[in-house]
Amino acid sequence: MSRIAIVTGASSGLGREFVKRIDAGEAGHVDEIWVIARRAERLEALRRTCSTPVRPFCLDLTDTASFEVIEGALTEIPDVQVSLLVNNAGFGTFGAFATQGKQDAQKMVKLLMLAPVEMICRTLPYMHEGSRIINIASVASFVPQPKLAVYSAAKRFVLDLSRSLDAELGDCDIHVTAVCPKFMQTEFLDKAGDEAAAQAMTAIGFERVDHVVTAALKASNTGKGLCIPSLDMKAYYALSRVLPYKAALAVERHLGIL
Repeated sequence: MSRIAIVTGASSGLGREFVKRIDAGEAGHVDEIWVIARRAERLEALRRTCSTPVRPFCLDLTDTASFEVIEGALTEIPDVQVSLLVNNAGFGTFGAFATQGKQDAQKMVKLLMLAPVEMICRTLPYMHEGSRIINIASVASFVPQPKLAVYSAAKRFVLDLSRSLDAELGDCDIHVTAVCPKFMQTEFLDKAGDEAAAQAMTAIGFERVDHVVTAALKASNTGKGLCIPSLDMKAYYALSRVLPYKAALAVERHLGIL
């Protein structure tokens, strides 16, 4: 049996770190790593750093034809198992919804919501006992976020989808882990849109990419459905579960986040 891991958004930041750790064996043995991103030169550079065979796919996951490419590649391999799928690709635009471009909102919906659903649909038939899915959500999913409306709503979708699928698939020992980190100092923030809004929302501090991946893989390997890497955000999540929405917004305004 050929065991593969698939990582989307693999060309930089969190996705690249996942590939490095998978290559190091931290997600168990895999025979090949499939890396998906738009920048071919980044994928090729990543391939050269890995000891595990890496198969690059230069694809834009806002284009539905990309999923046909992945499914087609899977059908070509006899006795293949997708042992790990990491849905990491994404971007977000800060600022009031009314001032954002229509295309940005559409791309966020496609990349943050449709792409994980499509990737899971296409790979699930090739998963077996012990397979794992990691979906990158965000602490922004805990409470609806003005000036980050589409992104936070999309990440809430990812969180809820992950927890539901983990409940459905857990009896087969296929577990889905939603990872909810703070923002990280990656290329994600290079095109933030409203800089003032971005600075306010990142006032809670940043997480290290390596710390997030360590926590995510540990949670995934042990079959946990939810991973919140930072201690303060675990407390924030617990608070968000009991506070009314308006009270949660008031807390965020008091902290200067909104």
